[in-house]
Amino acid sequence: MTRFNHSVRSRLAAGVAIATLALTGCSSDPLAEQYRSGSGQGYISGDGAYTVIAADERAAPISFADAPLDTGGTISTEDLTGQVYVVNFWYASCPPCRVEAPDLEALYQRFSSEQGGAGVPFIGVNIRDDAAQSRAFAREFGVTYPSVLDVEDGAVRLAFSGQVSPTAVPTTLVVDAQGRVAARISGLVSDPSTLRAMIADTLAESD
Repeated sequence: MTRFNHSVRSRLAAGVAIATLALTGCSSDPLAEQYRSGSGQGYISGDGAYTVIAADERAAPISFADAPLDTGGTISTEDLTGQVYVVNFWYASCPPCRVEAPDLEALYQRFSSEQGGAGVPFIGVNIRDDAAQSRAFAREFGVTYPSVLDVEDGAVRLAFSGQVSPTAVPTTLVVDAQGRVAARISGLVSDPSTLRAMIADTLAESD
C-alpha cells in the first residue's frame, strides 16, 4: 500500500506573503489552447468560484479505502490521518485540467520545500482514464504526485458526495487535518495564489 506518512513540521508565519505563481500551461497543447480561447466545444466546467468553509460548519470527515493509484498500490484516508491534503478531480482530455496541471505541481513542490520536506500530499482523482492514460498525462505535464483511478466504481467521488458537483471538473479541494473539506475551487485554478492561501490557512489551524 502506498502511504503518505508526512507530518507538518513547521508553522507558517501568520504574515506569510502569498506569492503569485504564473499560469504556465502548455502553449503547444491544442485542448488547453482551445479552452483559453473560449471554444469549449460542449465542455462543462465549474465557474472557478471558490469557497472557504468555517471550521465549525464543515461536514463529516471524508472516508474511503483501498482506492487504486495510477502509480500502483492503493491509498485510503487512513494513510492521510492528521494531515492537511489537496484533492484534484480531473481527466486527461479535460481542457482546463491541462491548463492547471503545471500550477498544481508547482504548488505541490512549493509546499514540500516550505514544510522542510514533510510536504502537503496532493492526490489526483481521475474520473475517466485508465492507468496508462493517467500516467501519460503525468509525464506530459510533469506531475509527480499520484492519482486515484476512479473510473470503475466512482468510490472516491461517492466519498466526496455533496462536496463536488458531478459536472464541475476540475474541482480542487483542501482537506483539513481532521479529514473534512475546508476549501473548494470549482473549475480551473486560475489564480494559484488563492489555492496557496487556502492551504496555508488550513495548515495554520493545526499549529
